[in-house]
Amino acid sequence: MCVGVPFQVVECSGGIALCTGRSGTRRLDMTLVGDQPAGTWILAFLDTARETVTAETARLIADAIEATERALAGDTDLDHLFADLVGREPQLPEHLRPGQALSPQGTEDA
Repeated sequence: MCVGVPFQVVECSGGIALCTGRSGTRRLDMTLVGDQPAGTWILAFLDTARETVTAETARLIADAIEATERALAGDTDLDHLFADLVGREPQLPEHLRPGQALSPQGTEDA
């Protein structure tokens, strides 16, 4: 399994971007997402930008990565890193909700 890590573009040209994130400053290959303006958030894996994301999505992913690292170190005080999930019932993805039957071709029935 790969984990996309959020980075923010500082500058970008010629398919390479200087980006900052939790792990510091890196030069990332932007071939898959194209050159992006400064301030854009991207998810990167193996020094390659895989997709652009909103600042909120980048924050949620960074919090989840931090929670995983803390849990592996034995920390159990993690609720603040999952503030968007604490105190609410989990939601099924739309395609798994009742009434969303799929046809044999894998598309929703009308």
